[in-house]
Amino acid sequence: MNEWLIILLGIGMITIILGVLVAWKKRKEGKSKETDYRAFFIMGISFLPLGIVMTITIGNPGMLGLTALGIIYMIMGLANRDKWKKKS
Repeated sequence: MNEWLIILLGIGMITIILGVLVAWKKRKEGKSKETDYRAFFIMGISFLPLGIVMTITIGNPGMLGLTALGIIYMIMGLANRDKWKKKS
């Protein structure tokens, strides 16, 4: 069991390091993009019922985290509705 924990921690560390390097490179090149708050709203609409359904069906109250994440994403999207990107 300890081997799996070490392998998972190693994969997690590699993922974090690669993510930081990619973000640093993009910031250095000045390619950072504006946040699409409409996408946050859509993800919130998706996560909210998903969390509720999974909590009821699986019976694990930990899935309420998805519900909370959905509510937070919806609030973020609605609070910045004036910054939504227009549909092209």
